[in-house]
Amino acid sequence: MSKLVGKGITKTYGGKDVLHSVDLELESGKIYGMIGRNGAGKTTLLSILTAQNPATKGSVTLDGEPVWENPAALKHLCFSRELAQVSGNNVNTMKVKEYLRIAATFLPNWDKEMADRLIREFDLDVKKRIGKLSKGMMSMVTVLTALASKADFTFLDEPTSGLDVVAREKFYKILLEEYEQTGRTFIVSTHIIEEAADVFEEVVVLDKGSILLKENTQELLERSFHVSGRAEEVEAAVSGLRLYHEERIGRSRGVTVLLEPGEKIRDGYDVSVQRLSLQKVFLALCGEEA
Repeated sequence: MSKLVGKGITKTYGGKDVLHSVDLELESGKIYGMIGRNGAGKTTLLSILTAQNPATKGSVTLDGEPVWENPAALKHLCFSRELAQVSGNNVNTMKVKEYLRIAATFLPNWDKEMADRLIREFDLDVKKRIGKLSKGMMSMVTVLTALASKADFTFLDEPTSGLDVVAREKFYKILLEEYEQTGRTFIVSTHIIEEAADVFEEVVVLDKGSILLKENTQELLERSFHVSGRAEEVEAAVSGLRLYHEERIGRSRGVTVLLEPGEKIRDGYDVSVQRLSLQKVFLALCGEEA
């Protein structure tokens, strides 16, 4: 089993740390979701893990070998970035077919047959310039590049941004098919959490340049609850537990708890206990703690 390991990754821009001594281990054969608010450092971390951006401090290795300026390691990695309609950007002046041709040059495992199939499936006009594409079509280019790269560790930055519901469903269907057929590792950074939750085997939550948790998605959801009711009843039911995202309306109180092994919400109190979606867990973790 291959492992991509980041240790003590710190990134500093203009004297300010964007990432704070991040440790992250990614195993082959999984689909990871990376979620976090804007500015949390997701894109920066992905770019460092794939050696597109040097860390200020720390290291990244693939099976014990450094990835920075190491062609043997880099051939197993692909980071397909979100494209943006920015005037004057050299990428935006390229036609789609030119962009894909360059991608094929730099990605040694490029699957032209798959690229051609996805061009047809997504109805992508390869003669158009990147800068003239709609937001959705730009996302299609990001998705196509990632999937056709055939890289063992494939990173996608906001691949569904700009896609409509039908296109997003198609993307996740193709992603799962590719995963099942090849066992490739996918790391998907996204803001659209709910529809991707069932796809992610593990989730990584990044907030303010630090990893809050990395956990099996189902196991996380099984220990996450929202407890609500009269304030005194809630306080008694969750006494001794770590609380997140407290809400108060009059005499009512609501809190989120992530139970640790051996912990439980106390019985015998008049409270409502509800399981949480991944989006609700994320909101609780990245909001203010109780």
